[in-house]
Amino acid sequence: MLVFGNVQASTGSDWPSQPLRWVVPYPPGGSTDMLARILAKELEQRLSQPVVVENKAGAGGNIGTQHVVSSKPDGYTLVMGNIGPIAINPSLYKNLSYSPKQDLAPVSLLMEVPNLLVANPGLPVKTVTELIDYAKKQNTSLNFATPGTGTSLHLAGELFASQAGIAMTQIPYKGSSPGLTDTMGGQVPVMFDNMPSALPLVETGKLRAIAVTSKERSPSLPDVPTIAESGLPGYQVTGWFGVLVPKATPPAVISRLDAEFSAILKDPAIQEKIRNMGGIIPETGPKAFEDFIDEETEKWANLVKSSNITIQ
Repeated sequence: MLVFGNVQASTGSDWPSQPLRWVVPYPPGGSTDMLARILAKELEQRLSQPVVVENKAGAGGNIGTQHVVSSKPDGYTLVMGNIGPIAINPSLYKNLSYSPKQDLAPVSLLMEVPNLLVANPGLPVKTVTELIDYAKKQNTSLNFATPGTGTSLHLAGELFASQAGIAMTQIPYKGSSPGLTDTMGGQVPVMFDNMPSALPLVETGKLRAIAVTSKERSPSLPDVPTIAESGLPGYQVTGWFGVLVPKATPPAVISRLDAEFSAILKDPAIQEKIRNMGGIIPETGPKAFEDFIDEETEKWANLVKSSNITIQ
């Protein structure tokens, strides 16, 4: 056994011998939750142990992430990390109670996905240019829904407004689902959201896809242009999702988890589900994921500073 303070952690040789908890720091129904539940079923079959997905939402993903940081580093508590609580929030929140770099160990980057700018079908716009013109003609700021203040979707909207030269006000929700519901209902005209949760609503006509936020068009929506090609060159925001564990988790456990996720992501059936969510599967291990997080953290820190966005 290895001893960390008052916490004893397995070296990994007898792991796993009990159920795992996979914390999703957002409400059910969003992209982060959807991916975790797809992969959890496969992981529990490979480990012969239950993998329970727990939703611990709040504070832009910080509450659930902090819960995992405070958990025993024994490999039985994972967090589904994404761009918000892992790469953006360290520079956005002045009093963040954890440091992803110091308190969490990356395991696997699971999926990358472009975001979608979607609108209520009743809004008289179909393109980025029309949306910008519509916003400029309004007497008030154009509202846009987000899954929460400080999320990548919030910053995606702020970046869009800045580059387009229009006034936009975010309407924060506790996750994607309620924001999408109000956008469909017309309470909010537009929303930036991850493709996995927004794509089915676009396909059924409940929302209109205006543009994708990635550098290139998405294979899932090849006819929908990028924001960059629609008049705002250089605009690029993408989402990503990965699994992390408390920092002192034994290396053998991290290696085992990475190997299991790598095998799961090679399954054609899982690949098809991820493609249907609008995602792509990156090829990364713990070190590559760590380097990726470092790059993303620096990128978003620069944007937060230049945009003068802070959260207490």
